[in-house]
Amino acid sequence: MEKLRKMVNQIAYTPQQNRLSKLSALQLSLIPILSLASTLYSFALPLRCRLYQLGLLQKNRLPVPVISVGNLTWGGNGKTPMVEFLAVWLSAAGISPLILTRGYSGADEAKMLQRHLYGTPVKIGVGANRANTAASFLKRYGYISPWKHSDTDLEGLLSNRKQGSCSCSDQIGIAILDDGMQHSSFWRDIEIVMVNAMIPWGNHQLIPLGPLREPLTALTRADIVVIHHADLVSEKDVEAIASEIQEVKNSLPIFMSRLAPLYFLKAGNTSCKLALMDISNTLVLCVSAIASADSFVETIKKLGPVFADRLDFSDHHLFQAKDIDMIKMRLRNLQSEFAMKPVVVVTEKDYDRAPEVLKYLDPYEVLVLCSSLRILPHNGNTEESFKKCLWQHLKVSNKA
Repeated sequence: MEKLRKMVNQIAYTPQQNRLSKLSALQLSLIPILSLASTLYSFALPLRCRLYQLGLLQKNRLPVPVISVGNLTWGGNGKTPMVEFLAVWLSAAGISPLILTRGYSGADEAKMLQRHLYGTPVKIGVGANRANTAASFLKRYGYISPWKHSDTDLEGLLSNRKQGSCSCSDQIGIAILDDGMQHSSFWRDIEIVMVNAMIPWGNHQLIPLGPLREPLTALTRADIVVIHHADLVSEKDVEAIASEIQEVKNSLPIFMSRLAPLYFLKAGNTSCKLALMDISNTLVLCVSAIASADSFVETIKKLGPVFADRLDFSDHHLFQAKDIDMIKMRLRNLQSEFAMKPVVVVTEKDYDRAPEVLKYLDPYEVLVLCSSLRILPHNGNTEESFKKCLWQHLKVSNKA
């Protein structure tokens, strides 16, 4: 199954004109089947939308504003880091947010959020039925309009207060819908769409032939677009992506973001933090099961290791005994080739998915890279203008 996922992923990110030179005979044989499935999917999308328009499928509306963070492709776009960014910002401003997440495949993203936001007023609801999860949390904690909260004002929301400096009601003031763009059963007050600058649209085909969950025309529903990993591509590439977005909706505010590395944790002892510079002049094996492994590897390379090798698995992959054997074999080969003991570096998502598995890599050290999302200044847009844009959209929606 892992090999099949990798083959399909390569097809999805290979331009049509490069298929014959880049894809294997087996991959080429899969294209007609994937194409048929994509065609069927393309018919199902507008039908589902029409059922919601006719009221035959019900939309849930919460008594608090809802911010949806989503994307058009199948992962690696920075949705969860953006969700955390919003939650930290709102809670620092005196609003208690509720994060609603599916907890997909081992709930690695939910576990990471729970660890990062422990001790804050942020609440995290995990479950496939997010309407039921939201109802449960709202019943338990109650809710309050963010515009009626005495500590909430635009000046406070735009300031760089430290988290916890504002008194925060335990009542829920805003819901943040993680991976919410295709979750049509929820009314949302603002739609944030994340785009991966390194691989924005793949081959421009719908799943499963391509990575698109919806056509690019779905950007007309967006209120804000954030081009993530903008620091890892050229300015020309960023402008090309922005131009393509504006062709769909010219008035759409576009912001840039990056995933800023903060420090390393030691696997098995997360109370032990190491500086980023600690891997400079070391031999590193990057092991990841995320949608955007390239961004992870490029980040590690910038930290100055002697050499950074990589082993990539499909997104949310659960490591098995055979995977551990493969990783250890690669480590032994690296040690033999470079005459120095390599260090394994994983992402937080990989660690939180199955932390107990990584202990079987002993005697090799395993480090966990911790990062957070940052809004990059670009064409006059800053973190402050991003927050202001969000708040203005929310206030307009509240008056509607």
